[in-house]
Amino acid sequence: MADHNATGFTLIELVIAIAIVGILASIAYPSYMNQMQQTRRANCEAGLMQLASVMERDFSRNSQYRNLITPGIIGNQCPIDGGTATYTLDYQALTATTYILRATPAPPQGGDPCGTLTLTNTLLKGQSSGTLADCWQ
Repeated sequence: MADHNATGFTLIELVIAIAIVGILASIAYPSYMNQMQQTRRANCEAGLMQLASVMERDFSRNSQYRNLITPGIIGNQCPIDGGTATYTLDYQALTATTYILRATPAPPQGGDPCGTLTLTNTLLKGQSSGTLADCWQ
C-alpha cells in the first residue's frame, strides 16, 4: 500500500480562515470610516477657524464684515486649500457687524452625525445634531 503524505489546506480550514478575516473586516471597516469622518470634520473646523480669522482681520481694516468666500480669497469648500470637497462653506447670516459661517457636509462626509457645523463672529460653535463635545474637537 502506498503512503500518501498530502500537504495543504482542507476546504474546512480555508472556509474558517475566510470567515475570521470577514469578521475582523466587519469590525475594522466601520471604525475606519468613523475615524475618516472625524478627521475630515476636524480639517473643516480648522478651515472655519481660519476663515473667521480672515474675517476678523478684514473687519479691523474695513469696520464691517464682508463676503470673503469667493474663489480669489477663500474657497467655498473644505478643505480650503483644495482637494476633494468634504464640506461646502457659506454664510448663514452676514451683516456689517455679525456673521455665522456654515459648513454643510458634502457627499464624502454625507453621513456625518454632527451635520452642519456653524461658527459665529463671537466664536460660538454649533452643529445641527450631536453634541458640542463630540463634534468640535
